[in-house]
Amino acid sequence: MARRARANRIWYLLLVPPAVAPLLTPLYNRIEPTVWGLPFFYWYQLMCAVLAMVLITVVHMATRERRHEWQ
Repeated sequence: MARRARANRIWYLLLVPPAVAPLLTPLYNRIEPTVWGLPFFYWYQLMCAVLAMVLITVVHMATRERRHEWQ
């Protein structure tokens, strides 16, 4: 059991980039380049939100306990 808990901690490291990336304001505080008329500021934040959803799903699927559906 402890071995599995240790392995799960590695998966949780994937949750760090979606939490840190939006905090790096100087990195995306600009207008150019634009995508479909959206300034970089907005599409970077949208990309961060999509990346967070994907990584949270991956971590959840990798670390969840396997349960029987009929219990």
